[in-house]
Amino acid sequence: MSIANEVSDSEEYFLDLKSKYFNNGSINYEKIGTDLEKKFNEVAENDRNGKFKSVNDKFYSFMKDNKSYSRFKIFISELFENYSIREEVKSEIDCFKKIRKNIASIITTNYDQFIEDFFEFSPLIGNDILLSNPYGSVYKIHGCVSNIGNIILTEDDYKKFDKEYELIRAQLLSLFIHNPIIFIGYSIEDKNIRKILNTIFSYVDYKSDIAERIKSNFLLVEYESGSTNTMITEYVININERIIKINQLKTDSFNILYNAISNLHLPISAMDIRKVREIVKDIYSGGDIKVSITEDLNNLKNCDKVLVIGSSKTIKYEFQTAKEIISSYFDIIEEDNKQRLSLIDKLTINKNKYFPIFAFYKINSGIKKFKQLSENQISNIDRSVKSMKPAAQNTHKNIEDIVSDTNISTSYKNNAILWGVMKDNLSLDDMKDYLLKFKDKASSDYNRLLCAYDLKKYKEE
Repeated sequence: MSIANEVSDSEEYFLDLKSKYFNNGSINYEKIGTDLEKKFNEVAENDRNGKFKSVNDKFYSFMKDNKSYSRFKIFISELFENYSIREEVKSEIDCFKKIRKNIASIITTNYDQFIEDFFEFSPLIGNDILLSNPYGSVYKIHGCVSNIGNIILTEDDYKKFDKEYELIRAQLLSLFIHNPIIFIGYSIEDKNIRKILNTIFSYVDYKSDIAERIKSNFLLVEYESGSTNTMITEYVININERIIKINQLKTDSFNILYNAISNLHLPISAMDIRKVREIVKDIYSGGDIKVSITEDLNNLKNCDKVLVIGSSKTIKYEFQTAKEIISSYFDIIEEDNKQRLSLIDKLTINKNKYFPIFAFYKINSGIKKFKQLSENQISNIDRSVKSMKPAAQNTHKNIEDIVSDTNISTSYKNNAILWGVMKDNLSLDDMKDYLLKFKDKASSDYNRLLCAYDLKKYKEE
């Protein structure tokens, strides 16, 4: 409706469009999209430097490169390019991040890049879906703001999608049959959901054991304002004379769902499967990759890709080093990844090495080396602060002032920041932002600053 108001002085313009394509209680939004695109393109084209000047600038820039995109879709990409998180849902987003470790892939019809940003999954758009590794991927089946030409919005777009994306649907169908699927935020009457179910049961007898297995793997989570319901019920739906049963949850309490997924203890995480698939893919593709058989895992280089096959009684290989755990510090915290942290007890960590343990122990209180590692962390930071030269000692209240202070030499900047955070002069939020943007996360400076942050943020008196 807001887009319709952009191209019309009357708020009733959109209501007229709804009325035009209203039939038997449903609205054909593809046809509305078609009319809106036509109207928008006419308005923008006839007013070159007016309200939609930035859209026209991009349109003509694309045309110079022989790329023809609808002005309307350029405008849509601008609208969805930026987003903000409402304060009242931030706790829900924090819970949402934690499920990343147990999620293989995500399929979305949204155009924005929210999932890529928060999950750090690889976006797959258009034909890229056919050549994909599903683990750690987000399928953008209706396009993305990063690829204007693939945005599906109008009636013609959907017809083209239905005609040309048969192979893509077949790949998605394979995912649906062999994996647990959770649809979040959709209504049972949503056309996309009904089309997916119809496609699945066009190949599967809805009375068969396979159909029952699909049902047990399939959960539709439908938004119901104000509801705190956690009860999953069976829902019977009639699609093209087929009686299909699915599991359904109606709720407004998504945190409970996210926490349940996050707390699943899987024998192998989705991300570990992704790593194995990538290695196997490299082996199949040939190229510059060395394949060898070895019985001496201890002498492998850190850069070597390793696929271990054999008895768990004879093969002992820990796939995480202390350095890798440190570099993933904030990801582990966001994911609340208890399983990954159990590896810490199997690592050899030098007494003088900067290793942050307090946040990890809050997540996994079963870490047996906590006492030893926490004492080492406190001792190492205390020693660094006590040995700090006067050139690094300062009273600045934010990191930006330290960085811009010409009286503090470049080589002392990080020492000055360490001093500031340990003296409680700097905010921990400021410190976190600085660490997230730190370029060399393998450096001793980063490790030391991270330990100071971890100490101040998570150590209890």
